[in-house]
Amino acid sequence: MNRQQTIWGAVGAAGAAVAGLAVGAAARKRHRIAVDRRRLATQLSEGAAPGEQPPGESVSVISDDGLRLDCEEIAPLDGGTADVTLVLVHGFALDRRTWHFQRRTFAELTEPRVHQVLYDVRSHGRSERGPRESCTIEQLGRDLECVIRTLVPEGPIVLVGHSMGGMTVMALAEQHPELFEERIIGVGLVSTSAGEVGAQGLPRALLSRRNPFTRGVGLLAKAQPTLVETGRRLLGDIIWAITRNFAYGDHNVEPWMVDLVDTMISANAVDALTDFVDTVNSHDRIAALPALAGCEVLVAAGDADRVIPFSHAERIAGELADATLVRFPGVGHMPMLEQHEAMDDALVELVRRSMRRTGGEPTTKQGFLRRLRRQA
Repeated sequence: MNRQQTIWGAVGAAGAAVAGLAVGAAARKRHRIAVDRRRLATQLSEGAAPGEQPPGESVSVISDDGLRLDCEEIAPLDGGTADVTLVLVHGFALDRRTWHFQRRTFAELTEPRVHQVLYDVRSHGRSERGPRESCTIEQLGRDLECVIRTLVPEGPIVLVGHSMGGMTVMALAEQHPELFEERIIGVGLVSTSAGEVGAQGLPRALLSRRNPFTRGVGLLAKAQPTLVETGRRLLGDIIWAITRNFAYGDHNVEPWMVDLVDTMISANAVDALTDFVDTVNSHDRIAALPALAGCEVLVAAGDADRVIPFSHAERIAGELADATLVRFPGVGHMPMLEQHEAMDDALVELVRRSMRRTGGEPTTKQGFLRRLRRQA
């Protein structure tokens, strides 16, 4: 090798080293930024940032099959006595941090004052992991009944469910229609479906019983959880982008909001999530909707939802003649985050309409029958 070749070889090696250092530094910077954003998202959602979140009391509820459900109660911030209880049920792969903005809105509300109950559904968030055979929407309905029976033994109730949480509310209506006559005065169904969830959109492929990828991931996650979770971390940037595209209609949404959803999804074991594939795919509760007819009902969704298309909201509203249908233009699957002010307005109005519907009567069977006679 002559001198010129030696020089150019050294220059090339130095260039490669510099490029490698630059790539490594850029990767470390991206990782640090991502970690900082996720930390901020977690702090905001857990109330660590001063003034961001009202205080909540952590409490556990034991389901009918002995599973511990992690719950939280939030009292009115002004210290007054609550007039109604709002129970918020999150969706698939998420947890109660879904309701980041709503918890403050309702804690500050004084007309009426609201007692909030939030919880992580089984195998999600901080609740205990359930066996695969228990990961059904039917069981989620029974869990919701346990939460109500334990934490809301009396007084009027408004239920709000997002995505699989809305399906859970429908399962409760199927199992306990009497609750919707005696106790539950309002229902909010957000970005959800009453059936044929896998007929179109993202779920069509993922929820198919014949999809070998979904089944394979679930089996591999059970057999080699460390391997799968390592792969999940390595694909962090790709998963983040997918999360943004499917959670939100606006791709310019604030990054911390994407981080919040990404953090919630990442907190759940992969095989715990695949345990719910069959039940979401087979969900069909159109027949349960008439049980909601005696309640004020809000059906709300974004028309850019790629997970559960807006047509599902239209179908639910079509089955309930008096339901209020709210369409969020250009919004994806998480309207309570993406357009939280508009979502809050719709939910506050739902609660107020529901309270007006009671006419000041106690929410017991006798009170309900008196309302029926008066309306007749």
